[in-house]
Amino acid sequence: MQVNNLINGQWVGADSGATFEVINPATDEVVARVPLGGSTETERAVSAAHDAWLKWRGTTANERASLIDKLAALMRRDADRLARLMTAEQGKPLAESRGEIAYAVSFLDWAAEEAKRIYGEIIPASAPNKRILVFRQPVGVCAIITPWNFPSAMITRKLGPALAAGCTVVIKPAEDTPLSAIALGELALEAGIPAGVVNIVTGDPRAIGGLLTSDQRVRKLSFTGSTEVGRLLMKQSSDNLLRLSMELGGHAPFIIFDDADMSRAAEAAMACKFRNAGQTCICANRFYVHESVHTDFVSRLSSAIGTLRVGDGTQEGVNVGPLINDEAITKVESHVADAREKGASVLVGGQRVRIKGLADRFYAPTLIDGMTADMRVHHEETFGPVAAVRSFRTEEEVVEWANSSQFGLAAYFFTQNASRLIRVAERLEYGIVGANDGGPSTVQAPFGGVKQSGFGREGGKYVMDEYTQLKYISWGV
Repeated sequence: MQVNNLINGQWVGADSGATFEVINPATDEVVARVPLGGSTETERAVSAAHDAWLKWRGTTANERASLIDKLAALMRRDADRLARLMTAEQGKPLAESRGEIAYAVSFLDWAAEEAKRIYGEIIPASAPNKRILVFRQPVGVCAIITPWNFPSAMITRKLGPALAAGCTVVIKPAEDTPLSAIALGELALEAGIPAGVVNIVTGDPRAIGGLLTSDQRVRKLSFTGSTEVGRLLMKQSSDNLLRLSMELGGHAPFIIFDDADMSRAAEAAMACKFRNAGQTCICANRFYVHESVHTDFVSRLSSAIGTLRVGDGTQEGVNVGPLINDEAITKVESHVADAREKGASVLVGGQRVRIKGLADRFYAPTLIDGMTADMRVHHEETFGPVAAVRSFRTEEEVVEWANSSQFGLAAYFFTQNASRLIRVAERLEYGIVGANDGGPSTVQAPFGGVKQSGFGREGGKYVMDEYTQLKYISWGV
């Protein structure tokens, strides 16, 4: 299957005619070929977005909301098709893909409502012959660069509020998963969103990113991905003083105190750790368990992990799909090997799962006990189905361990002590804290991190601040 990029309402290939393959990580089959675009194609997309913005910014909030609502309705109509496409290019189980499509739609629903609530202010003036007005206006052309692990939701979480605010966009999806973005572009045209408002360019990430960060018509960049790439984009954006919001790497601690509801904690740990084969930025990585309940928790987690089924995400009953590519599974193997060499015990899993007729990218859900501070699993994000456990004695030491990471995206802890809940939640240096909750992501709440996990927020009313700017008008009367 050959698909094309969306520029100014037209489906076009790369100028050179070059393409690259999208591979199903579970089967190694070629799902599609997409354009290997670069800076020239991206420049045309920016031009289209800029020209479209001059008209789009003048539309009413109701007009923008109506079109976003239509896009959401089309995604609901095609939910099964979109989910199957996602599983084919990304590998996650079909049930998870369906869940992601529903999650992606929720961002559009919310954005359509927020379009009608972008309010300004009248501020009391200091002189009787003046009035002070504050308008909130769209930023302009926005660049959107998204990751492969949530190829639909990470687009709509940015696209929805951008369109609601009156901005236009150029989307650069991850090379591993461009098809979900292209499918979304098809639905945007069907919904009646004007040509040039939504543009999609696939191809060389350095060339595309270089143009997006240097073209002065681009006013904002929203990026979700690794901290390493985030730093590079930030440096590239400095000359242009480009407005940025970045959701970067994570290395989430999961703390279980001695008074935790153990059944609830173990259930939350499973969902938090093994969703998308552990390939999520907010999934738990470091499990800190109070020494008095360590044996109980490890036993519960071992039993639960043993029930997980690994395989092709299209197959019924599969819970854990493949890692996204060969580099990803090699990293997981190296983390487990490092932990073994440094004295940890692998209680469950710890090896590849080889399935006849499928690619060699499946890794068994793994439980490691005896994690120590010098192990890679303790200080690096694994991004795979590996849970590593370390015992602790006091609240003070475990909070110190949790905060020892350079990352600060998400953290979790379980306790039934109300005073401790407030105390620990306030002390954890993370943008998102799940207190007795392993699944805090929701459309109405601000999502984002601190420290090396980035800045800016997505979700809820807060995201509209990222796509609007204030204009102060001093009016002499």
